[in-house]
Amino acid sequence: MIDPFKRLARKGLFLFDPETAHGMSIAALKSGLVPACQLTPDPRLRQTVAGLTFENPLGMAAGYDKNAEVPEALLKLGFGFTEIGTVTPKPQTGNPRPRIFRLVEDEAVINCLGFNNEGHDAAFGRLAGLRGGGMIGVNIGANKDSEDRIADYVAGIRRFYSVARYFTANISSPNTPGLRDLQGRESLAVLLSSVLAARDEMTATTGRKIPVFLKIAPDLTEEGMDDIAAEALSHALDGLIVSNTTLSRDGLKDQRQAKEAGGLSGVPLFEKSTAVLARMRKRVGPDLPIIGVGGVSSAETALEKIRAGADLVQLYSCMVYEGPGLAGDIVRGLSKLLDREKAASIRDLRDTRLDYWAARKV
Repeated sequence: MIDPFKRLARKGLFLFDPETAHGMSIAALKSGLVPACQLTPDPRLRQTVAGLTFENPLGMAAGYDKNAEVPEALLKLGFGFTEIGTVTPKPQTGNPRPRIFRLVEDEAVINCLGFNNEGHDAAFGRLAGLRGGGMIGVNIGANKDSEDRIADYVAGIRRFYSVARYFTANISSPNTPGLRDLQGRESLAVLLSSVLAARDEMTATTGRKIPVFLKIAPDLTEEGMDDIAAEALSHALDGLIVSNTTLSRDGLKDQRQAKEAGGLSGVPLFEKSTAVLARMRKRVGPDLPIIGVGGVSSAETALEKIRAGADLVQLYSCMVYEGPGLAGDIVRGLSKLLDREKAASIRDLRDTRLDYWAARKV
């Protein structure tokens, strides 16, 4: 339940259109107006995933900090990691405004942004200037007008190799025409071969192996999930991120805004994305890391992602409704849930509701 202060702050922010409000929140983080979260480290939340050690399992998903303007400020809110981007080689303006829509009754967001960002060089310059060494991932994509989209992903690996702690290849945004076609088996095989070959070349040059994750859509058929799992395993991918936004509009209260084009995120995405997460866990087995995204709004929903098979979780849209204190609230809440479960590590709870979620019809 949102407290009165947060309700008032949200009401004020919601006087502005969503994209303007987003820019205001970035400016507030840059200025230091948003106070840092004071968390007591809990070793039960720390774990190593894909060779990286995360102090807690909660991350900020890509899409919020597209241009790497505030990664360190986000980490100070309590996140164990953050992911900048999606960044494309060349700057692009994205789709025409308005292109973000709040569905307040549903605690959801629809966006049709279209990878609006300042390009590789701007984001790289900001990341190269950081000194904190925080857990910052780089989400890479392709330009809308690219003649060779796979080459764009390869360029992202090479450009950011010195500053990324991990990479995410985003092939699942619904807002770049044809992008999701890269999830098809033949195209995915070429993409993964090319991206991982570039990573291996950079590993040989630098002596550092940077993990590569693949971000997939929740709107996959069973055959589509089979294909992605098979290619991920055969190419020795480092992990999956499940999932991006959905094109589904099932069960929404706000039918007026539901007609807007774009991907839906927030609370209504939770069940669908969690079921797809569990089904992918069943397909890839226990060892491949998975980051669960979609509708995480509380410690309970974060833990449910982990019970469904996630090693780590991310959020974004729910912070629009709950405010910047959400990350700290979730991390503290996870510690309390571990107390309740008498668990020595959050890893012990992974997969404990895998069968339940894999069987959910959504």
